[in-house]
Amino acid sequence: MEVTVLGIGCAKCKSTVAMIERVAATPAVMIDGVVVHSGGIPAHEAVEAWLKPQPLELLRSPTRHLFFTGKGGVGKTSLSTAVALHLADAGKRVLLVSTDAASNLDEMLGIVLKNTPVPVPDAPNLSVLNIDPDTAAESYRQRVVAQMAADSSDAELSTVREQLSGACTTEIASFDEFASLLSDADNHYDHIVFDTAPTGHTLRLLSLPKAWSGFLAGNDRGASCLGPHSGLKMQEVRFKAALDALSDPSKTTVVLVTRPDAGAIAEASRTADELNALGLHNQRLVVNGVFHASDRSDAIAGAIETLGKQALAAMPGNLLVLPQDQVPLRAFDTVGLAALRALLGTAQAVAATPPVADLQTLRQGAGLDELADALAQAGKGLIMVMGKGGVGKTTIAAALAIGLVQRGKSVHLSTTDPAAHLAVTLDGAVEGLRVDRIDPIVETQRYVDKIMASKGPHLDAQEKALMLEDLRSPCTEEVAVFHAFSKVVSEARSAFVVLDTAPTGHSLLLMDATGAYHRQMVREFEGHSAGRMVTPLMRLQDPAYTRIIVVTLPETTPVSQAQALQEDLRRAQIEPFAWVVNKSVLAAGTHDPLLGARLTGERQQMQRIANGLSKRVFVVPWQVLPPIGLAALSSLVKAPA
Repeated sequence: MEVTVLGIGCAKCKSTVAMIERVAATPAVMIDGVVVHSGGIPAHEAVEAWLKPQPLELLRSPTRHLFFTGKGGVGKTSLSTAVALHLADAGKRVLLVSTDAASNLDEMLGIVLKNTPVPVPDAPNLSVLNIDPDTAAESYRQRVVAQMAADSSDAELSTVREQLSGACTTEIASFDEFASLLSDADNHYDHIVFDTAPTGHTLRLLSLPKAWSGFLAGNDRGASCLGPHSGLKMQEVRFKAALDALSDPSKTTVVLVTRPDAGAIAEASRTADELNALGLHNQRLVVNGVFHASDRSDAIAGAIETLGKQALAAMPGNLLVLPQDQVPLRAFDTVGLAALRALLGTAQAVAATPPVADLQTLRQGAGLDELADALAQAGKGLIMVMGKGGVGKTTIAAALAIGLVQRGKSVHLSTTDPAAHLAVTLDGAVEGLRVDRIDPIVETQRYVDKIMASKGPHLDAQEKALMLEDLRSPCTEEVAVFHAFSKVVSEARSAFVVLDTAPTGHSLLLMDATGAYHRQMVREFEGHSAGRMVTPLMRLQDPAYTRIIVVTLPETTPVSQAQALQEDLRRAQIEPFAWVVNKSVLAAGTHDPLLGARLTGERQQMQRIANGLSKRVFVVPWQVLPPIGLAALSSLVKAPA
């Protein structure tokens, strides 16, 4: 190729020629058929990264967008952060995005998260962004109001602001931030890595581009719970671009994260099918926390390894066909850059087995049977089991419900979790125990039918069609679920209701809806029988009516998130009744070197909880056999003879 620079030999011309020669003389570099560099002189660190073996196959040729999703507690945040850090260390410009309202990225990386990209110290090329629901909602409100006609009256503006005060506005605003990243045409980043909320909430997030695109198609009139449709129409192009990016296998990869655990694998399998139905076919599987016992005489270690092998051997066919990586169980918590970089390494450092700690402060009268005894004394009320995904909320909720039945109580056990594992955990019926779930699809249809039955008879055909069009809005689901939740809460006036909640982030959105409804009722009843008004929030704030059980694992991240959840609840004037520390290997006892190395961290978290996070702490040891089925659950809460 001949290149000619036209000019009279001035300094600018000579500089241009030198630049062309300098760039053209730099060869492109390919490794395993992938172009890793072209143009300019690469940094020394970048060359070192090219030559290192890739710790995961998914890093050989990653797409621009990487979504990490899976059941709560499988290690999505750790893996997504480690992958983002690895790509940044290789010289790529990377943005790590959290879509989880209960994210702990700030603790992992030692930075303050914001809704704008924040550079990570000591990790050049890596920035982190947290999609904060409240900030996103306020920004969305301002944009919708700003695009309204300048001659809108104060009453019209006030109406729109009221329409934009609900929880569904928070959801669509968060999605709007998410969509803007997918439709980013500036390509400021080489890779955008998404650390998502647990599966149920993430599937809803990923379905929103399609849902809102369909809702907006040909819909130019009326108003929805998100304000004027024109406020949504201005985002239609962005929604379409987001849908296109998600569906393009050259741009987007969904990484299904699981552990060698039957429940986590089953959820990954369901997620894979639902993602395929949404058109997201470019999927990979990462099995995190694979454990190999080094001491065969250790019953706990042997049981953990055996259960893992059995779960992997029984993996469903739709997951077996996916490209797969495995990450071994590590002896350390993934907090800090050094630990995150080591997570994907090949060496497995094992510390000496520490001495067994004295757990007297936590174990005296602190089994789950003791908690069931304490709850039964009230005779009735709402018991809400809350916590981070993957800590065992469903198991604890089911066990407590059975414990109350054993103590002669009538119990309604329900769940607000879109993933809904109650039926699998119980695996049978119990006399005196009614089990159901708040099904978003069923509740949405029930809500639509109720609205149409109430308002439809007074409308003509065109008005009915417009109302039905509004009710097709995806945020109708959030409203419907809140109404179903409120109904379940009210049942606790005369019986026990045990509620297995969705993982923390989704539950906090439900709490936001509860607070928004309370504020609306206070405004409407102000000066008119306000003293007789009882809202769901007021019931949640009443310690005689509601008992919140916070479930955690004895690890840094789950304990920190449980603490953050407790602080959020306290800001809403809701005080947790007790904490449950689930799956304690320390309480079960082990002398395996790898598990022993992890006990140092567990002991620290046990002490941290005992030193003031909760006045009532109950410990459930790690079980050799998973507590699934009536017999296993009953053994956790067996009433004294």
